[in-house]
Amino acid sequence: MKKQKTQRNGNGATESVRIEFNHPTASAVAIAGTFNDWRPEATQMVRVADGRWLKDLALPPGIYEYRLVVDGAWMPDPSALVAVSNPFGELNSVLKVKPASVRQASGGPKRKARTL
Repeated sequence: MKKQKTQRNGNGATESVRIEFNHPTASAVAIAGTFNDWRPEATQMVRVADGRWLKDLALPPGIYEYRLVVDGAWMPDPSALVAVSNPFGELNSVLKVKPASVRQASGGPKRKARTL
């Protein structure tokens, strides 16, 4: 699931995106993708309770591919709405980060949508 909110940093506007994942037996979960040069060690998720994992990211608007790394095993995000094939014959999850102005122009509330 992702929630978006505009934030500002020294590089311009970014959107706050929340990745949520459920895995009751995982001991470590990370996210690797185009936004962190596919380095899982750069984006560790946080266990909150009952096998639920969260990570809030601040990303500029754009389209990103990513995979979850669960106890060392790479996998697509099972709750993502979009996936694409990668060069290894597997699937990458797709995260679309829209600028706040685009979301507001649609007249709807802030989106709560599943990623991938």
